[in-house]
Amino acid sequence: MDEALRREIEGLRKLKTKELKARYREVFGEPSPSSNHAHLFRRVAWRLQARAEGDLSDRARERAAELADDADLRLRAPRQFWGKLERAREEAGARRDRRLPVAGSVLKRSYRGQAIAVKVLDDGFEYNGSRHASLSAIASQVTGTRWNGFAFFGLLKQESA
Repeated sequence: MDEALRREIEGLRKLKTKELKARYREVFGEPSPSSNHAHLFRRVAWRLQARAEGDLSDRARERAAELADDADLRLRAPRQFWGKLERAREEAGARRDRRLPVAGSVLKRSYRGQAIAVKVLDDGFEYNGSRHASLSAIASQVTGTRWNGFAFFGLLKQESA
């Protein structure tokens, strides 16, 4: 790899995600479906190297296509998978966390002057008319930072002294 290309790739490391997305659009001619910084960096760096040093040969492309054609690709999971998934869901419902109050209860918390009320459901939580899978998701939405939902709502199991 020549020195100019090496410097250009090293310069990509300093770009913010928004700038990497713009660079991705330049080199690929389409917007990126991802906003992951590491992924964008790798894809753009790969494209720059491919342009400078040459892309895959026609023979390599043909071989890749052959391998893809020969692959026994499954488009749907086997039937027994769905049965296992359903049983796992049922078991998860049976193993409800003991720290949670019964379904229908309302958890209340005040945060920075805002009254927060969350209804406990059989399979999640309701906050501001929206369903959420976890208390942590609600706590994060309210505070803007990651929180343990049980800690935020004061439901951590009290250890005896």
